[in-house]
Amino acid sequence: MEAIKYLNDANKLASLPKYKSYKPDVELHIAELFYKLEYFDKAIEEVEKAISNQEMYNNYYKLGNAYNLYGIILISQGKIKKAEKFLNKSDSIYTALEDTDSKANYYYGIGLLQLYRGNYNECITNLKIAAKSFKTQKRPFEEALAYTNLADALTLVDSLSYPNPLLEAKNFLQKVTNISTKRGYSKLLVEKRRINSQIYIAEKKNAIAEQEFRYYIRHKDSLHQIHLKAIEKGLQGESAIGDLNQIIANQQDDLRKQDKSLFFGKLTGWLSIALILILSLLTLSLYKNNNLRAKANELLQDKNTELQEAKENAERASQAKAQFLSTITHELRTPMYTVTGLTHLLLEEDPKPEQKEHLNSLKFSGEYLLSLINNILDLNKLEANKVEIEKVPFNLKKRIDGVLIALKKSSEAKNNTLHYEYDNSLPNIVMGDSLKISQILINLISNSIKFTENGDIWVRVKTAEKLPKKVIVHFEVEDTGDGISKKKQNTIFESFSQGSLQINRKYGGTGLGLSIVKNLLEIMGSQIFLESKLGEGSKFWFTISYDISETTGDSKKPEKIDVVVESDILENKKVLIVEDNKINQMITKKILEKKNMVCAVVDNGMDAVKQVKENDFDVILMDIHMPGISGIEATKQIREFNKTVPIIALTAITIEENLEDFYKAGFNEFIPKPFNAEDFFEKIKRAISGNEFLIR
Repeated sequence: MEAIKYLNDANKLASLPKYKSYKPDVELHIAELFYKLEYFDKAIEEVEKAISNQEMYNNYYKLGNAYNLYGIILISQGKIKKAEKFLNKSDSIYTALEDTDSKANYYYGIGLLQLYRGNYNECITNLKIAAKSFKTQKRPFEEALAYTNLADALTLVDSLSYPNPLLEAKNFLQKVTNISTKRGYSKLLVEKRRINSQIYIAEKKNAIAEQEFRYYIRHKDSLHQIHLKAIEKGLQGESAIGDLNQIIANQQDDLRKQDKSLFFGKLTGWLSIALILILSLLTLSLYKNNNLRAKANELLQDKNTELQEAKENAERASQAKAQFLSTITHELRTPMYTVTGLTHLLLEEDPKPEQKEHLNSLKFSGEYLLSLINNILDLNKLEANKVEIEKVPFNLKKRIDGVLIALKKSSEAKNNTLHYEYDNSLPNIVMGDSLKISQILINLISNSIKFTENGDIWVRVKTAEKLPKKVIVHFEVEDTGDGISKKKQNTIFESFSQGSLQINRKYGGTGLGLSIVKNLLEIMGSQIFLESKLGEGSKFWFTISYDISETTGDSKKPEKIDVVVESDILENKKVLIVEDNKINQMITKKILEKKNMVCAVVDNGMDAVKQVKENDFDVILMDIHMPGISGIEATKQIREFNKTVPIIALTAITIEENLEDFYKAGFNEFIPKPFNAEDFFEKIKRAISGNEFLIR
């Protein structure tokens, strides 16, 4: 209010001939006041007068300030090219005069120009130079104004090209608050609220952003009304309101004589301008908000595309790994069959004691490699989600008894005592996957046997909870072996993980067994638990929920019937070997001939079908992958005219997950290569005796 009054007085004095040289200064200050009050048209009128008079008096310093102010006002009007022209004129004058202090005005103007153009990085650079200079010159209003525009630019700059822009914007707004609160710059405190709303939008705090923007709109209008009243009061006196037009236009006489309706008309005009300005600011804010959202959406889209590509690459890599492991293990099984087969033949031929020792070592190595191949295949199937859990009736106690019988010799070889505790209140027949529980127990008990010597191993199976149609079974394997350190207990269930390098060297193994157990139990809806103390032993336990079966056996899978098989049942029995690998043909033939069996050999499926049509065989050993038709197709063709001859799949591929398809094709049994000789002959004996056919 006082500034308006003093400028009014100064303008009157400057109209006198003796003070005419001060006229440009007064006009420049009036223009600056109108600019700060956001009356841009009046500001332009006054600054153009000031420029005209300054050019007349050749005061280059003041002319530079006039050019700079004109450029800044033009930016507010959106006249960017013209604004840039006058800003460059001011820069030329400041440079020629070597006036570094005044050049801060130019940096501030260029900063505003770049802000309008959306060149936020250049805007920030120029405004920082201006703010620093204003602070040195102790120009607090200009300093706070520069900080305000800096914060505005930082809310809009691309965060990829400018680190932590929002944090820096908040710091500048705090400086604005400190200066404006101390000096009463209410306009800047209100403007701060608009910039706050932009920060909250970027931070996705939309509710707070809306509050800040509403506050800004409301108080922006209030400030405009205050400015109008200030102008009215500041100009009251000899000429009152009429002096306002005298100051602005320097042409009219006393406005007090004008009708009061003119005042209200003017007031209505200013309010209309204010309303248009508010709507423009709201539109600008929405536009900026939409730009921010568009940038965020674009960034999210790019990230989604990258993640999708990464996912597809990972899936391709996983498929490639699975295919590689399947192929390589099949290729390893074929030469392994040669190694184990020839070793078996040599051991049958009464070797010398020193040769027998070497052959036993070779047999052990072959069995170890076969175990490794099988473990890798199991883990590969688990990771590829190719393992399916069956739900068929089976005898739980009989299944566990079979596991313990199979592992008894291994336990005795290390002088261990195997204790077995079974809860007889458990139902005999349950619904579940018998193969999976066997695999889990074999891995756990084998692990205990491996790390225990001259000790005890307990296998406990008991009822955890029993319901009318369901039973939860608690399985537990405990040993007095080496134990596992606390540190290693967190990683022992990971693939290829063992207790230590020393344990690996001492006991061997790959560390896959416990990983397979963990994965199998997770698929079955359970989990493995461990208690262990280094040097004292370990205890593993888990629970599995089974439905209680109302039947006494599996209606889908073949049920083994225990019969006494005569030892000479294989003598003179005719067997057809269908195998395309010459070495495998020779090994299988020699192994069978050791039991006095009569062997015929063919290289492919078509010849096999022809031989069965022309001759009678007691059993057929059928390979799967062969040139021409596969073993599966050959079996289907044989079953069209011969439904009784036993056909056993003898192959290096893993078909456990597709056994049902093999039974449907007409196979009676499956023997994987390499095979255990005792298991091999047992299955052939049962096939010939008719003991392994499906119970339908």
